[in-house]
Amino acid sequence: MGDVVHALPMASDLRRLCPDAQIDWLVEPAFAALPWLHRDVSQVHGLPWRKWRRNLHRRDTWRAMGALVDVLRERRFDLVIDAQGLLKSAWWARRVGAPVAGYDRNSIREPVASLLYTQRHEVAYTLHAVTRCRLLAAAALQPHLSPAAQVSSAVQLPAPDFGLQQVQHFEHAALRRPYAVLIPNASRPEKHWPQAHWQALGQRLQAQGLQPVVLWGSHDEQAMAQHIAQGCQGWVPPFLTVQQAAQLLAGAHLVVGLDTGFAHVAAALGRPVVGIYCDHEPGLTGITGNGPGASLGGKGQRPGFDEVLAAVQKVAQAAGLP
Repeated sequence: MGDVVHALPMASDLRRLCPDAQIDWLVEPAFAALPWLHRDVSQVHGLPWRKWRRNLHRRDTWRAMGALVDVLRERRFDLVIDAQGLLKSAWWARRVGAPVAGYDRNSIREPVASLLYTQRHEVAYTLHAVTRCRLLAAAALQPHLSPAAQVSSAVQLPAPDFGLQQVQHFEHAALRRPYAVLIPNASRPEKHWPQAHWQALGQRLQAQGLQPVVLWGSHDEQAMAQHIAQGCQGWVPPFLTVQQAAQLLAGAHLVVGLDTGFAHVAAALGRPVVGIYCDHEPGLTGITGNGPGASLGGKGQRPGFDEVLAAVQKVAQAAGLP
């Protein structure tokens, strides 16, 4: 999900540089709601690769894959941009039947994927993921742009525009306003922050008049969310789709989350966000959005409670909250 969010400003740049462009997006169906929210995306195509790769021995899987290829080729694209830089994404980009632009072998996550591109562009791997996607798109469009419109460096890029349209706020009888969303779950245990810290943070937010809302996405995560909520008089919503979670985040006064996709969605929606990084360097994928934000920690550098609390207070103040 984070990769999808980081690529959203790329679509805004494509529209700005080529006002008449029609932009389609190929994405896992679970995350399709995000590009559909982008004002400049014309069509979203679901690619259930996680499901298909487990069933490659089945004939109906290959029929479904072939049907998707037919749909993509019927669109007659002029250019395909692989912003993910993986072998699986490069392989599917080639299936579209149009020129494919991607990172060169020194700039990409999986170097062998660069062999499948017809255009290879060098983009410093030390840049933030949002900037990398935007520079890749600008480089891929250079042959089609006037000299005045060409972009050669991150310095020339305007502020990122995530392009998300007005999102309807989530409604539930148990949800009080104002509220703060806590996102304590992540894909790996190494990313976790102590549950006692989450409870203490929720207590502080509750004391300031913000209802803590603890987000979850699986059975195990739900149990953790309920334990945290019980310790701070918070609320645990029912299971939410990506679109519903985006609606919940859009109405939040404050969001505190681990290095997960929903924290990046909140930032893209312009919400005040504090990101807690326990197993990844935030310089490459730190919180980036149009609202106030902060990224704490790093690989093997779990931030302490006081450090996170200070960041929450600073971001809340910048957002005009108590």
